[in-house]
Amino acid sequence: MKKITIITGHYGTGKTNFSVNLAVKAAREGRRTAIIDLDLVNPYFRTSDFQTLFEEKGIQMIAPDFAGSNLDMPSVQFDIEQLAGSLDCVMIDVGGDDAGAVALGRFAEGLSVFRDDMDMLYVVNQRRYLTSSADEAVKLLYEIETAARMKHTGIVNNTNLGSETTADIIRQSAGFAQEISAKTGLPLLYTTCPEEISTDIRDVPDLFPVRVYVKPVWEL
Repeated sequence: MKKITIITGHYGTGKTNFSVNLAVKAAREGRRTAIIDLDLVNPYFRTSDFQTLFEEKGIQMIAPDFAGSNLDMPSVQFDIEQLAGSLDCVMIDVGGDDAGAVALGRFAEGLSVFRDDMDMLYVVNQRRYLTSSADEAVKLLYEIETAARMKHTGIVNNTNLGSETTADIIRQSAGFAQEISAKTGLPLLYTTCPEEISTDIRDVPDLFPVRVYVKPVWEL
């Protein structure tokens, strides 16, 4: 895991849940970790909703100025160079699509200093509308890069159907994720799965079991 990890993708692909799991993993390994909630688009599932969890794990959180209120305004301030200098890992959870990536673009110049110790991961979910085909997902990837003025370094296959996710659903998504990897030339770094079914799919390479922290209101 590099010093800075940026997570992007389509709305509802599970970026935030993946970001939270990655931060928890880093903290568990004894790394000084922070997660930056740069999702200024979606007011419902954001990393700023997990402050209690982060405090328990010793994870620092940097959130938009209006997080936790009924306002959803593009206002967030942080010094990336100072954070990266004082911490071992910094996760940046970016808002969906190219609209969310515009906020990331504000920090492109400052982040460029860390290009050799930084990953920008594109999260895909075959079961999400508008990115159910590899061509659709690739098109959105390039739109995000244009808005962010930054390039991705890897793919995360986070295909799921929430509580209805099965081992077969994850296996069936392998071709989809590999096609995106082939079309973009980017490596497929992780395939996520809920912890409770991880033992059923040990045949899937680069498997990353995750705990489902982000749930729709009807599952809470």
